Amino acid sequence: MSPRRRTTLRDIATALDLSVNTVSRALADKDAVSVETRRRVKAEAERLGYVPNTMARSLVLQNAMTLGLVITNPSNPFYARLISAIEERGRTRGYSLMLMVTEDSIDNERRAAEELMRWGVDGVLAIPVQHGAEHWEGLRKSGIPLVLLNRHLPGLDVDLVGVDYYAGARAATEHVLSTGATELYLAEENLDISPVSERIRGFHDTLAAHGLSAPDDAVVRVDSPGGGGVSVPFDPGPAYEIGAALARRAGPGAVVLAGNDYHALGLYRAFTEHGLRVGVDVGVVGHGDHPFSAYLDPPLTSVRLPAAEVGRAGVDRLLERVEIAGQAEGGEAAPAHTLLPPELVVRASVPRSDGGEH
Repeated sequence: MSPRRRTTLRDIATALDLSVNTVSRALADKDAVSVETRRRVKAEAERLGYVPNTMARSLVLQNAMTLGLVITNPSNPFYARLISAIEERGRTRGYSLMLMVTEDSIDNERRAAEELMRWGVDGVLAIPVQHGAEHWEGLRKSGIPLVLLNRHLPGLDVDLVGVDYYAGARAATEHVLSTGATELYLAEENLDISPVSERIRGFHDTLAAHGLSAPDDAVVRVDSPGGGGVSVPFDPGPAYEIGAALARRAGPGAVVLAGNDYHALGLYRAFTEHGLRVGVDVGVVGHGDHPFSAYLDPPLTSVRLPAAEVGRAGVDRLLERVEIAGQAEGGEAAPAHTLLPPELVVRASVPRSDGGEH
């Protein structure tokens, strides 16, 4: 059975012996069309299953009412919450969302930018791969506003809305030091991206503020499965291998700050298999505060990230730029970086060597 042809305005007009222009005005509730004619047109449109052609409308109005979202990996739990918040915020403002996935590939990102330009979206939110900005510059020159999310892109002077990963790392490290721990490790993804570099910087700066310095082997880089420089923060396997190595050399009361909660999950298992009790013999701190974190044994101390807040703020910032771009005159405000604060959620996964309570 062949698919049914899409109903058009002309089909409605023919059925009612009206002009296409009258039908269009009736569906748009224009005053120039009588109430009775509007009623007849809408009833016939419903009977025929008419659906407005948004693309045709956008060509007429030069407004697609669509936002592009370029994301590295939608399976990342943080990004999954981010996408949901962006879609909801955009929908309440009358915009649809076109999602493009790069899997941290610069070639995929270039294709995504070109595709969004061809579609003529109103604006783009992007979590950049961080290995090139020429295609983003081309998108901006085409008149499409761009707002980056969660990752800096050096050399590209645009708005950024993200998480203050530096502050989150400082808060987590401060908490660990407050328990009396003196042997600290940082297990981070082996990726050259700004969230990782900011957490490493926050870790070192906090130690330095207390007159301490981390040994060269204190920062342990966790490779993604199969390598390739792709972020896979939801796989505990690589951190499990790191945990097994740390369990053999960590002293009593050592604490590992993990770059995400899934890495913390791998560390939990590795330490347990080596006879170390998390929260008693060793400590673990996570990053992300995923729902399972409160149900681990012991419950995991973790840095809660404002994913939904970043998504909503990103949409609001982008639509401000879209509105400015649509004005015939008026100066454009300088790009701004907005970093939203995370929250440290303290539970029982870090032992106290100072005799205090968790």
